Formats: sequence, C-alpha cells, structure tokens
Amino acid sequence: MTAPSPSLRHDAPDSTVNSLGFAKPPAQTRVVVAMSGGVDSSVVAAMLAAQGYDVIGVTLQLYDHGAALAKKGACCAGQDIHDARRVAERIGFPHYVLDYENRFRESVIEEFADAYLAGATPVPCIRCNERVKFRDLLETARELDADCMATGHYIRRFDGPRGAELHMAADPARDQSYFLFSTTQEQLDFLRFPLGGLASKAETRALAAQYGLSVADKPDSQDICFVPDGDYAGVIEKLRPGAADPGEIVDMDGNILGTHRGVIHYTIGQRRGLGIGGLGDPLYVVRLEPETRRVVVGPKQALATRIVPVTEVNWLGDEPFAGEIPITARIRSTRPPRPAILRATGERRAEIELLAPEEGVSPGQACVFYATEGTRVLGGGWISHRRGG
Repeated sequence: MTAPSPSLRHDAPDSTVNSLGFAKPPAQTRVVVAMSGGVDSSVVAAMLAAQGYDVIGVTLQLYDHGAALAKKGACCAGQDIHDARRVAERIGFPHYVLDYENRFRESVIEEFADAYLAGATPVPCIRCNERVKFRDLLETARELDADCMATGHYIRRFDGPRGAELHMAADPARDQSYFLFSTTQEQLDFLRFPLGGLASKAETRALAAQYGLSVADKPDSQDICFVPDGDYAGVIEKLRPGAADPGEIVDMDGNILGTHRGVIHYTIGQRRGLGIGGLGDPLYVVRLEPETRRVVVGPKQALATRIVPVTEVNWLGDEPFAGEIPITARIRSTRPPRPAILRATGERRAEIELLAPEEGVSPGQACVFYATEGTRVLGGGWISHRRGG
C-alpha cells in the first residue's frame, strides 16, 4: 500500500487540516466509503486507508441480485458485493452490506415504471443518489460516527467563500455532475469525492493496480443496475402488467400512420424502429400520449425546443433563487452545457430559455445548471413537459 495518491483538497493548503478538510490527524478521522464493488469506489477506499484514515466500507444490496443474473457491468449485483468485500479484506478495514432492497424499490424502481407509463424518460441513477445513497446511506454514515462519507463519483467539491461548492470533474469525459445535481448543501458539506481531480480513468485503474486490487481491470457498469440486459420495457411489463398495450402511431395532425407495440418502447427523438418507413422524409418521435396510447411523430425540426420548464429545483448558487439568472444548461448527460437563462417561477420551479434550440428534450430527464464561466454546478431540476419555440 505504497501507491501515490492524489490530493483530495483543492483550496489553499493548511498544515493543520488533513486531506479531507478536518483539523485532526487522519487516524482520528472516520470516513464511510460507499463501495459499489467497482474500481472507482474501491480505489477511494484503498487510497484513504493508505493515508491513514479510519475507513469503513459500506455496500448496498439494492435489488434481488440473483434476478439480475449476476451480470458484470451492473452495479451492486451479487458479484459486486463479493468484489467490495474482497477489497476490504485485502486492505484491512471493516466492510458492511446493508439490505436496502425495499427502500430502493419504493424510492427508485416504482417511480421509474410509473414515469415510463406517463410518457416520460426517467433517470433512475439520479433518484438513487438523491433518495438512497445521499439520504439513507448518508444517515447511516452519521450513525456510525463518521466525519464524512466518500464516494467514487467523478465530480469535485471545493471549499468556497460561502461553503462547499460542487464542480465538474477535471476529466470532462468522466464528469458525473449531471447525475448529482440534486445533492443538497447539507449533503455536500458531509460528502467527499476523491477522484474528481484525476485526469483520466486510466489514472484510477493504475492506482487500483498499484494497490493490488482485484478489480483493477473490472469493466465499468453500463446499464441501469436493475436492468442489466438493457431491456427497460421488459422490466416495466413485469412491474406493471398491461403496460405494453398496442396503440396508434400518428403524425402531428392526428393522421394514423401505423401501429406500435406499447408506448413504453419509445422515447422522444427516436427515429429507428418505428416501422413506418417509406413515407418520405425521416420521422421522429416528438410526443408520447400514454392516455390515448398514441405515439406522435413528426419532422426533425419539430423536436427543436427553446423553453424548458423544470420542477423540484435544487439550487446551490450563492445568489438567491429569484429573477433571471444567466447559466449554461445541460439537458442530456451526453451533451455539453449550452448558454441559457434561468427564470425562477416559484420556490422550486423555473423556466429555462435555451439561447439556441435543442432537440430531444424529454419530460423525466434532468436539466442541470452551471455557472456561465468555470466549472461550478448551480443545481438543476426535472423537466416537466416540453414546449416548442
């Protein structure tokens, strides 16, 4: 355990403060590490243990991992729990597995199914962070008398003049700020993200190899953990029998163009797999109407959106959440932030005006706010419905 470790602090150095920001020796600083069994969280645990911290590893069993076929690439499955335990045994710190299956089903899976039935495109990983990992698990960390909780997310936490700030990761290709916008100020004060300043994932894997971790070459998780084969519709049909009832594919004037095999099989912006080829210009899904079981299609320009209403806003900015605020906004995890204006329309509601229209804006997705300059995350909200313009 002699591998070098990156600095965890990004503000001015202070010899009286340890790398996690506490004015006491690492040995007297207890940190709970949320361990998924993957390489990222395993490196965080090994790194902190090597620095002398009082590390406790915690892994959550979030669903029936037997039903998930123990497939590699899906976090928190049976193999992942085993991998996390092996890392803890090798490095020599306590490790606990907590059964959060009921909480996960109630807080994440049920809403995932209902959102699809309502014609939305949900992002369950955000809800999991918000409602399970950063709420329930964080509370467990406090009960264990931890000074903080560390995770393997690629995002940075800076100590700013008005408290802890959330910033994008140093490596844009690994940045996970889109999935962590709902982190509250209170949670941010307690959380630490040791990998956010690394230059690349290759650096993480190199650290894993130097620490002698068996997960050094483990593939990254690709699918939603409770949908390990990527078949979202199949999971929803099991949770909500009858969800895949067929219906009509219509154009924007209501003309019937064909039939579909269930609204849950379609997403806003989809072009392939509609089964209505040969009608001239390409057609895209522009709207889902679950109440009439209709999939509405139209030309690509019909997808263009400038006004994006959002709800459940989590605001992390220094200025009050009021009036008009210039920001950059990200409406998909795979897209860069684009210039926009945020207009607060209520205590936790806002309207985002994109200065250039975006395509494929879908209810149920997140809209994340960033400062116009620099890397700071100002918060975000959930897209409630799409408006053109």
